Amino acid sequence: MVTLTVEHPTLLLDEILHSIFFFGKLDDPEFSPESLVNDDKELREMLKDHYPRPFDLYSSQVPKRSPFSCVLDMIVHLHGQKNDEKEIIKTLQDFIKKLEKDGSNGLVPSTICVSQSNIPESVKYYGVSMSSLGLKPGRIMVAASCLSSWDSKVADAVMTYKQNKKKNLDFDGTVKLQPYVRCQAFSIRDGTEKPPCKSCGNLFGLETNEKKEWAYGNCAEAESLSNLLKNDEQVREQVQPTSETCTDVNREKVKESVLKELKSFLGVIFYDPRV
Repeated sequence: MVTLTVEHPTLLLDEILHSIFFFGKLDDPEFSPESLVNDDKELREMLKDHYPRPFDLYSSQVPKRSPFSCVLDMIVHLHGQKNDEKEIIKTLQDFIKKLEKDGSNGLVPSTICVSQSNIPESVKYYGVSMSSLGLKPGRIMVAASCLSSWDSKVADAVMTYKQNKKKNLDFDGTVKLQPYVRCQAFSIRDGTEKPPCKSCGNLFGLETNEKKEWAYGNCAEAESLSNLLKNDEQVREQVQPTSETCTDVNREKVKESVLKELKSFLGVIFYDPRV
């Protein structure tokens, strides 16, 4: 299990700022960090002083997660590992409502997911859907997450499908979760349960009757399951790929293809997100 320290919120805020500034760079017209916090000069100078990294790297290094993934991580940290998922969802809802009331609704996710080994006292792990302004930023963040932040088994499953939703012919990293693993998504808007979409059924073997096929890697299930597999070795050991094409050689070929596509979106000024 990951041990959270007193430095954890500070590191998360650093990561949040990096992500927000990065998306501002991608926007058209472009928003600089200064323009995003230009209403308060004192705040801007304080942020530059305490968090210089996001200001230095937002135009040269791809963030590993979307801003709301970091916000969720902070909320879970503040509530503690023995958390009540209803309280986690409510806190996230309240935060989003405040943002929308202040006129900010960009980058807001629509779905949160809870994953755990299906035992009442087991730790719950959370994830949110990929939130970005437009198709291109979303594809960038899915690619970066596969290459740098998600558990390798989740990344393998997501990289099995190309961005056009076509399945790779030479690599199949999809998995079948054990029946005792709980993976439940909820609408952030009203807290109602959401069944897995067809894409999550294809990637993780989740049972569903849904016909909707979202872009692979955008659903909250990917991040939530990644956090579960990173922290529960027993569950991870029992999650095995379903195809013999999931080899180290084929995996490297697919990762190079994903990296090539990422570079084509970003241009040469951005560093490899795996660094």
